[in-house]
Amino acid sequence: MELSDKFYKDRKLQTLVENQTTYTVNSAEMHVFETHQEADRVLLQFDQPVLASMLMGKKVMHLRDYSAFDFLPGESLILPSQEVMCIDFPEAQMNNPTKCLAMTIDEVRIRKVIQEMNEVMPKADDAEWRFTDYNFHFTNEVAINQIIKKLMFLFTENHPAKDLFVNMSLKELIVRILQTETRKIYSEKAISMSSSNRLAFVVAYIRENLHEPLTIEDLSEKVCMSPSHFHRVFKNEMGISPVNFINNERIKLAESMLKDPQVRVKEVYMACGFNSLSYFNRMFKRQNSLSPRAYKNKSIGSLPN
Repeated sequence: MELSDKFYKDRKLQTLVENQTTYTVNSAEMHVFETHQEADRVLLQFDQPVLASMLMGKKVMHLRDYSAFDFLPGESLILPSQEVMCIDFPEAQMNNPTKCLAMTIDEVRIRKVIQEMNEVMPKADDAEWRFTDYNFHFTNEVAINQIIKKLMFLFTENHPAKDLFVNMSLKELIVRILQTETRKIYSEKAISMSSSNRLAFVVAYIRENLHEPLTIEDLSEKVCMSPSHFHRVFKNEMGISPVNFINNERIKLAESMLKDPQVRVKEVYMACGFNSLSYFNRMFKRQNSLSPRAYKNKSIGSLPN
């Protein structure tokens, strides 16, 4: 459902969002919200760009020009200043409140970090770092989760160097979020961008050839870079090494294949380009906390009869 002006009419900001606690440093504020009862169409707005991260429970988010979507723990959302969030709390209860973190960051600070990124870790093909989609909804990677937890501690710590510590962590957070967004853009638009962007071309090529041997030397040659330069540019922009990206894509393919009751584990690892069953098992378990066979049995067991 897309929101219209009528949808917002006569609503007051933060009417049903209870127990707001705010912590402030020079260039950012951290707001922790708890909601203890079910509520609909609660409005929230900030005068700076905001990172919203779910801590507990479930929200349903309505953003102008976007369809409603569930907002769950382990997920974050980047919003521009003055963006109105309209929020439903379908599961909030007194003994099980919905908890969310909203961190506003000074826009000047964000621009300074992006400017530094363009100077010290420039993108390939004359592209520039910038937030291309401020309404960016994503699942936190491990590093982002750790930074958010660290920031929660730093904001509440009474330390004379608190502002310095927070600024250092915010800088890393901005870099990692931009890398996450770039990775998502290349992943979703690899084919359409492949004719004008070398990394998008590589992403498309990797996905089309997961069953084949893929080496840094071969990939770098295809985009006319030295192996070392290709590795550095890929990791700078994507926030992940080419080898790890290839393994992640192969694991995604394996997950989809393992849901087929007729396909054997041995067939899966070979079709996904892994050169040994033991390496496939190790990589799969690292990402899913389950062996391929256990994942397959669990997936098949969840299918309707």
